[in-house]
Order: sequence, then structure tokens, then C-alpha cells
Amino acid sequence: MSSASPYVIPVHDIMHKAGAMREFKLDIEVPSALGDAIVKVSEGTELDLDLRLESVHEGILATGEVFVDAEGECSRCLDPLIVPIEVDFQELFAYSLTNEDDFVVDDEQIDLEQVIRDAVVLSLPFQPVCRKNCLGLCPDCGVKLAENPHHVHEVAADPRWSALEELRKKEE
Repeated sequence: MSSASPYVIPVHDIMHKAGAMREFKLDIEVPSALGDAIVKVSEGTELDLDLRLESVHEGILATGEVFVDAEGECSRCLDPLIVPIEVDFQELFAYSLTNEDDFVVDDEQIDLEQVIRDAVVLSLPFQPVCRKNCLGLCPDCGVKLAENPHHVHEVAADPRWSALEELRKKEE
């Protein structure tokens, strides 16, 4: 583990001391973007982390709450928007690796990056909207319907009737 990562927390003072606990309030500058869909937490965004580390017999139990603002665009009207994210996590960092999926205490440190990344990315909205009643864009011309709610187009004729339309035009 690289100690340069802002997600790496030293735990040497509470290791193998069941019942010992430490609490932190950390501000982490996100070193790489979290998520890559319509909404994401951009690189350099400040992430607030309330963290409690508890020593248990099996390892270090990390319980935390993450607060961060994600940026993106409304999935209906494409306006830019900010989505406040507040998500909890709890993960055990074991002293020894018993399963490939386990997180471990490595070199008297724990690395919260994957835990925080998973919690934040899974809480990002799949189809964010700027407001519940966002009307979106006109599917024909792209006009923002919130700015022109009475926007209409002439109804296109069903192409199956085009032969009759041609006859009508000939009659005129």
C-alpha cells in the first residue's frame, strides 16, 4: 500500500487491542474520479469522512459516513446539476487473509479506497433529474420544454396513408 494515498489510515496503535477505538473527521481530496456515468465525483473534489475504527479480535472494524457532492447533468433536460451524496459503510479489515474478497490490515495500515469507492459509486443516481417534474427536451427538435411548456409540432402523417395524401393533393 502506498502511504501517499489519502485513503490509507495507520492503525498500529489499536491493533490487537480488542475494544480500542479511534474516531476521525477527515477531509479527503479525491485523487481520481468516482463513477463515470451521467453523475460522478470529479477528481479533486473534497470528500468529508466521519470514521470510527474499532479493534476487534479478527481485525479492525471501520464504520464511516461519507459526504460528497457529485456533478453531472439532468437525464431529461441535460442541465448541469449537483447531487449531494451521503452514504454509510462498515467493513472489517482482517489481520489475516482468509478469503480473496476480504480486506486486510497491511503493514499496520488499512486502505479505505475500495470501500469508499464502492459505497459512493453505488449510491450515485442512475438517472438524475434536476427536479421531479422536469419536462425534459422535445424529442423532435430539442427545445427545453420547461422554457416553452406549450411547445408543439404539427402531427406528422402516418406514412401508410401517403398514397391517399397524394390522391387528395391531385384532387385539389
